[in-house]
Amino acid sequence: MSKTLEKGTSEVNGLLWGARARDWAEVQEGQFAAAFHAVLARAKVGPDTRHLDAGCGAGMAAALSASLGATVSGLDASEALLRVARERTPGGDFRQGDLEALPFPDDGFDLVTGFNSFQYAGDPARALREAGRVTRPGGKVVIMTWGEPAGMEAAGHIAALKPLMPPPPPGAGGPFALSDETALRGFAEAGGLIPVEVRDVDTPWHYPDLATALRGMASSGVAVRAAQHSGEEELMAAMTGFLTPFERPDGTIGFGARARYLVATV
Repeated sequence: MSKTLEKGTSEVNGLLWGARARDWAEVQEGQFAAAFHAVLARAKVGPDTRHLDAGCGAGMAAALSASLGATVSGLDASEALLRVARERTPGGDFRQGDLEALPFPDDGFDLVTGFNSFQYAGDPARALREAGRVTRPGGKVVIMTWGEPAGMEAAGHIAALKPLMPPPPPGAGGPFALSDETALRGFAEAGGLIPVEVRDVDTPWHYPDLATALRGMASSGVAVRAAQHSGEEELMAAMTGFLTPFERPDGTIGFGARARYLVATV
């Protein structure tokens, strides 16, 4: 789970996440579908819902929302991913930009979602204040992140990528920084939101074969950066080493993952 919108680095991140946009859209984005469905159900999305997905990627969550009758908008740093989002939901309003400066009016949405996006903004508190600004009074803002890493099989792929990555910036919290509920609630409060509840949802990852799994997992911006830093061959070797233990007799691959999301009001 990842998004592309850091203040000051959105252009770089847009290129990283857009490098393999079709692979992300066709293989990897769907691994989080269970979380998208859970959030939309919790928010009671329907024909009267105006929904902004901030950090929308290839637009799967927005498409699901539109299928429920919602009027959808999306924002992302990657134009390549936005092209897919527009194909999926031609009636949606998808724009390229930064989370810290949403190009939408005050009180314009009933629901704003950030599926693993707000925490990667260069100024997360400002990004959350922007989300609150464009949410109507009484509306909802949802922040989704990884679930607790302990015992989560998918967390192993982060460990496999770590040796291939450049050193993180000083003070970087890492992908599981908000997996702790107290930290997640504090994150929302620092952005001026009022936390209401935190929920977990299982998001198991499934692939028909090893080749498809490698195609999907290599499509994230994190994996692209690892390949740029250490080489494509090293990336594929690390991902193969992680995936092979989860290969079943019929050749399919599957392992467990969890998401955690916080519902807040403004």
